[in-house]
Amino acid sequence: MKQNIVKTLALGTLFTFGFSNAQNKPKVVLDNFFNNEKKENKETKVLESWHYTWNDTSNGGFSLLGEIFQKQGAEISTLTTAPSKKDLKKANIYIIVDADIDKEAYGGKANLIDPTSIKNLTDWVKKGGVLVLMSNDNGNSEFEYFNKLAGEFGIHFNDDSYNRVQKREFEQGKVMVPAGNEVFSEQKLYMKEVSSIDVKAPAKAILMAEGKNIGAIAKVGKGTVFALGDPWCYNEYIDGKKLPADFTNYQGTEEWVKWLLKQVSKK
Repeated sequence: MKQNIVKTLALGTLFTFGFSNAQNKPKVVLDNFFNNEKKENKETKVLESWHYTWNDTSNGGFSLLGEIFQKQGAEISTLTTAPSKKDLKKANIYIIVDADIDKEAYGGKANLIDPTSIKNLTDWVKKGGVLVLMSNDNGNSEFEYFNKLAGEFGIHFNDDSYNRVQKREFEQGKVMVPAGNEVFSEQKLYMKEVSSIDVKAPAKAILMAEGKNIGAIAKVGKGTVFALGDPWCYNEYIDGKKLPADFTNYQGTEEWVKWLLKQVSKK
């Protein structure tokens, strides 16, 4: 039986949703500080975190992604503070998605990625951590401070927008993955309103849309960084209800999760 466990740390609260006897399971930690959106639950009237969070079962949530990680043997958790060295010792994979701009952030003031967090994360990656950075497009994500972190690994998210989809013209959001891709098998993915990415060593591009790089990976020390210009694997586009059948976002998400966990095992 699954158990929800709440662990209180000295500098913040780490909410863990996992299995019992999980000491040896890979630990996947999702940021809920730089992405800190909240809204009132219509039924309970309680203020809750939402939008790219494990517990969000709405279209914009990551509840299905969390289930995929768990099915692959990982323990998922949420960190509600900036990542300290102590926090990161408890993480194998750390995910930052859609860093807030002020209009999105709870209280109207975004928590910007700071120099201490950048140093902590950079040192952690070099020691074997797996860092996932997923941006959004122009007007929907913070770029200046997010790029100070990404730049440590040769990655730069551009403040632009590609694969802009008009109504239900889903083909406008297609991303064709060619054979031989390092992360995904050959397939057709859906990613809409994506920021492009510039790369330099040690990073390399792995996905393209409209002729622009939108995904990258970097090997740094013993660790790995995965970057994508879109939070592409949220419920709306992996639940099989909205997209035409030839888009394979659920399959792609499974492959991506397996790849991330494989990077952990290579430490």
